[in-house]
Amino acid sequence: MKRVKTESKLAAGLALMALMALAGLIVMGADRVQGAANAPPAAAASAAVAATVPALAGMPPVIDPRNLYSETAAGKIAPALRDDLERIYVPNLRSNDVYVVDPTAMKVVDRFKAGIGPQHIVPAWDLRTLWVTNNAEGRSDGSLTPIDPRSGKTGKSIPVDDPYNMYYTPDGKSAIVVAEARKRLDFRDPQTMAMQYSIDVPGCPGINHADFSIDGRFAIFTCEFSGTIVKIDLASRKVGAYLRLSMPSTRFKEVAAARVATGQAWEPGETEICSVSKGMPQDVRSSPDGKRFYIADMHADGVHVVDGESFKQVGFIATGIGAHGLYPSRDGKSLYVANRGSHKIHGPRLGDGGVTVIDFATGKVVARWGVPGGGSPDMGNVSADGKWLWLAARYDDVIYRFDTSSGAVQQIKVGAEPHGLTVWPQPGRYSLGHTGNLR
Repeated sequence: MKRVKTESKLAAGLALMALMALAGLIVMGADRVQGAANAPPAAAASAAVAATVPALAGMPPVIDPRNLYSETAAGKIAPALRDDLERIYVPNLRSNDVYVVDPTAMKVVDRFKAGIGPQHIVPAWDLRTLWVTNNAEGRSDGSLTPIDPRSGKTGKSIPVDDPYNMYYTPDGKSAIVVAEARKRLDFRDPQTMAMQYSIDVPGCPGINHADFSIDGRFAIFTCEFSGTIVKIDLASRKVGAYLRLSMPSTRFKEVAAARVATGQAWEPGETEICSVSKGMPQDVRSSPDGKRFYIADMHADGVHVVDGESFKQVGFIATGIGAHGLYPSRDGKSLYVANRGSHKIHGPRLGDGGVTVIDFATGKVVARWGVPGGGSPDMGNVSADGKWLWLAARYDDVIYRFDTSSGAVQQIKVGAEPHGLTVWPQPGRYSLGHTGNLR
């Protein structure tokens, strides 16, 4: 009887593998092979459900359609990353360097020169390289500087035109260099950075941040200087549509630096009539089920909510002055919003910035964390265990470490105008770019 049960299980496992292979959902990586026959019952069930998401060819399977962040949960560090240094890499825009912070010792342990105008630290799709995007704004000598995450040392920079930011196609076949000043997305070889092809986005001045649909078939990018977003069809390699974001009737009133948080509890203060006609959209993140996209807006002081398929705005959540960076919690239940504290691109020091926590399920603000004495939370990411939210202070030349259970914050002095820092290592199977949009 035991033998019959064993053979039945084996037959069931082989049948499931055959179905997954037909759907293109068995992904063989350099370090591992994922097969349902060897998976525990819960994983096998999730893999079967994944067949309901017809993903872009070559993209790793969607494990849980209810939560596309399921594989970025605490404890899910890929085996290939086990020897990587635990570090915070901080690009400093004005001092043209990168500071390296030991998060356990809470101090700077290294510093190296990058190219001109380093903006973001971007994990590669295969998680084996961290790239510094040096966009050399207003110049023609942009570059990408590789960092080996195991040693923390840099390699030779590669000349690349205007790399303000960088993403990856979900199948890993292309790096997407966001050439902001050129209003263009350059698709390049992910290793050599040789040009493959480009998509012009003439209606998207200030193209910069993005996130991808759950099936990998399209991406939504923000257009900072036109108050719009653009949908890019990755399968057909063309612009799908533009959407002008609606501004709220009121926004928060920007005040002198004297009126700032004196403790961890923080409220952004008085409101005023929103007199600006267009927003300044920044970071983008998908809801766990992939149906909606959240777009931070520095002029609207909150997050626009957009339905991905219909490409229509369906809501707005007020968060704080200068809403900018967006980061999901490790359990996929919350969205951390970094509010710079100013409506200006170059804001004042010690402003009225803070972090707002949104509950994904209800769309409600559930917590607000301030920076005692004022500050300017900007870009960053969540620690691998989910206990800390690390953010650059764009106007204050420090970085913050927020306790995600209490909002308590500590600071570390870094270079001049820190921007898109990344936390490393992070859990996940592959990177879609930016400061660690992993899945």
